Amino acid sequence: MPTDSGENELANLLGRRAERVAVEHLLAQAQTGRSGAFVVRGEAGIGKTAILEHARETAAPLGFRVEHSVGAESETQFAFAGLHQLCAPLLDHTTALPEPQQAALGVAFGLRAEPAPDRFLVGLATLNLLAEIAEEQPLLCLVDDAQWLDEVSAQVLAFVARRVAAERIALLFALRDAGDGPVDVFAGLPEMRLDGLGGTDAEALLATAVRTPLDDEVRNRIVAEARGNPLALLELPRSAPPTQLAGGFELPDTLSVPHRVEDEFRRRSGSLPPETQLLLLVAAAEPTGDVALLWRAAEQLGIAREAAAPAEATGLLEIELRVRFCHPLARSAVYRAATTPDHRRVHGALAAATDPQTDPDRRAWHRAQSVLGTDEDAAAELEQSADRARARGGLAAAAAFLQRATELTPEPAVRAGRALKAAYVMHEAGASEGALELLMAAPVGSLVPLQRARLDLLRAQIAFHLTRGTEVPGMLMDAAKALAPLDAALSRETYLHALDAAIINGGGDAVRTAEAALAAPAPEVPPRPVDLLLDGLATTLTRGYSAGAPGLRLALAAFRDGPHVESGQSSQSDRWLWLAGRNAVAVLDDELLYVLASRNVQLAREVGALAALPAALNFLSITSVLLGDLAHASELAAEATVITQATGGVPLCHAHVILHAWRGDQAETTALNTIIAQEDSYPDGGTDVALAQYAVAVLHNGLGNYSVAQEAAERACRSAELSISSTGLPELIEASVRAGEPARAALALEQFSSRADACGTSWALGLAARSRALTSTGPDAEKHYREAIERLDKSRMAGDTARAHLVYGEWLRREGRRQDARKSLRTAHQLLSDMGAEAFAERAARELRATGEHPRKRTTQPAHALTTHELHIARLVATGATSREIGAQLFLSPRTIEAHLRSIFRKLGITSRRQLKELPLR
Repeated sequence: MPTDSGENELANLLGRRAERVAVEHLLAQAQTGRSGAFVVRGEAGIGKTAILEHARETAAPLGFRVEHSVGAESETQFAFAGLHQLCAPLLDHTTALPEPQQAALGVAFGLRAEPAPDRFLVGLATLNLLAEIAEEQPLLCLVDDAQWLDEVSAQVLAFVARRVAAERIALLFALRDAGDGPVDVFAGLPEMRLDGLGGTDAEALLATAVRTPLDDEVRNRIVAEARGNPLALLELPRSAPPTQLAGGFELPDTLSVPHRVEDEFRRRSGSLPPETQLLLLVAAAEPTGDVALLWRAAEQLGIAREAAAPAEATGLLEIELRVRFCHPLARSAVYRAATTPDHRRVHGALAAATDPQTDPDRRAWHRAQSVLGTDEDAAAELEQSADRARARGGLAAAAAFLQRATELTPEPAVRAGRALKAAYVMHEAGASEGALELLMAAPVGSLVPLQRARLDLLRAQIAFHLTRGTEVPGMLMDAAKALAPLDAALSRETYLHALDAAIINGGGDAVRTAEAALAAPAPEVPPRPVDLLLDGLATTLTRGYSAGAPGLRLALAAFRDGPHVESGQSSQSDRWLWLAGRNAVAVLDDELLYVLASRNVQLAREVGALAALPAALNFLSITSVLLGDLAHASELAAEATVITQATGGVPLCHAHVILHAWRGDQAETTALNTIIAQEDSYPDGGTDVALAQYAVAVLHNGLGNYSVAQEAAERACRSAELSISSTGLPELIEASVRAGEPARAALALEQFSSRADACGTSWALGLAARSRALTSTGPDAEKHYREAIERLDKSRMAGDTARAHLVYGEWLRREGRRQDARKSLRTAHQLLSDMGAEAFAERAARELRATGEHPRKRTTQPAHALTTHELHIARLVATGATSREIGAQLFLSPRTIEAHLRSIFRKLGITSRRQLKELPLR
């Protein structure tokens, strides 16, 4: 790893004692199987590399294997370049990884030609590769100048740093202060920030740079100007004339210390012979450090090898096994000082010297930098590089290649097409604002009709992503209409996207959008599941629930029965699984709901789509709550949260708010509801707010605050989202009856009964019978209560079954039938207690006490000693899954799973997996 003498000196100064101790502690922890990561932050020249060098020197005698990677400013466009630096020496161990992880690394590093992997599957593969190495000996990974890593390498390494736990691995990242590169991906990791040296240490370091005695006033001025920056203390005096060191030391205060140091490097390089300066520029423009490539490029420029000597004599450059600058600031100073024509000459020489077979992307990039004006051949070559980067999963790199290709394209129509392609990739990569800027500058008037329609679609998708504005459904509708005669299949999907956006946004646009969607092009024959879903939703919203529900169920059955993986990638239909699952709730089909929600998670796991997995886990968590399995719901929601934290995604609250509501946790439910209500991206009346209101209704029905529950349920049921109104109506009926509002209950019952008849499922008919019982009296009420229990007992919905026993027991007690009431209330109390629905369980307990019976206390189960995460692992182990299989599912290494398992055994007082299978893990 390149270092400079000043930073090596710094490593021995007392001013860095605390940082050195922290590094030594990190290594000691890693030796004993307690992995960790540190980010070392600070300005350029502050001593970050010295800390990494101290870690290297400390680790070697302890038996660590040390691997490193160095970010380079000109390498940020090459996907996985930084990760490949780190992992290349380890690739002989990939055979120990599961095949999907082997494939992910192979594709990322250009060793396999397969579909692009999710970047976080590459992260899991990297984690397990490092863990395999660490089984043989402790491993230290050093990443210097991490602010200049390519985006996907930074994301993967940050993911790994958050997931290491029980491996013998230590990771250290040196990162320049915010402002350069993908700094945010490392936010939240433990960090040490390096500040300037104190006065005594600064003077001691200065003495190593200036051997002659200094006047006190001069020394004080140098120390003040350097502001404790070690590199400044070493480099600034070198270029100062002797007269300044003797009688004064003047530097402009307008520049920051790194800029002043860079300026000094620029002065030093500028004093060298012209041929040497040009050779330095070649080295600065090609950061791979390939000596043979340097000399080939120099030969292209007519530079003799002797030109290197002056640069080496000044200490700016070192040419041995690799080409190395004394400091990254020296590299940037050389490059920035050169003229634009010299930049083009050097990049042209490097392009000519780079092998097009072994490194076509770097050759294309250099060639692109050598062009003055436009060049179609260079642009086409760069577009091919973009396609290769995208195939490896490097979206950010592909976007950068395409953006430059657009600038190089002479023909307006071709340039506009490339701009559109670049914008799509930029949006996929998360740079939506940049995509819009690119489109604004492109000659879009040259687009053909299909391209223009796709442009309108992209603008609408970006608007929905950035703002969820009320104009988005209309924008999507316009794009769908434009696409209709050009690409019927895409037009229909765009209509569905518009319809879903209108439902999510609320505001009354859903019906109008559905009416417009009825004009979508006819589907292909046979229709795709997504076509059936569009027709079913549009019909339901325009012609009524009874007319549309059969079509919706047909669509959902098509999603259930169709293939869900094609050639290792998700099918077109699978992109809509999340919407299909929501509508399984809408038609109250518990079997379809369970299958589709489970499949969505399964698919995300199979293809390693960690970006999509948290949303899938959250929906399966909500499904598990409705199924009455609150423990599993909690595990799923916790897993989603952990993955979101590891991937840097946006936290999702919905599963948590519904889970806490069913648990009867008023404080947590209220707090989460407040967060959702205050979030600007969740419009009032939209799906997110309505879902939170449904949770509030459940909570207060459980607590017996029926007026509050009624108000929340009414707000939830106003949503155009059918799944929320279908589950919210029974809450509204119960709350209205208990609050003494029979007319409102009757109106809601009429609406729900119509839905139940159209659905015809045990869940729907059971809820309808329960709701009718609540609004009835005498024998009719009892008949409906019994029917509700019988029907719900045939469904998967244990939560609703338990609540049917509860309301039946409450009715029996009020009828004076205490013995019968006890039996039903006892059943309700046991079911609700076992599933963790505490508020509803307490309702049953109060009723039991009113009959003269004391409810049994909930027995403590062994699993209660475990954390949610440990319980999840224990339940997976109990199914017979291996540590490697569980690690792949939870995105942890097998060693970490084994560490959790040891903790589980200790807490449960057992010693084997066989014993674990025999325990009730609820």
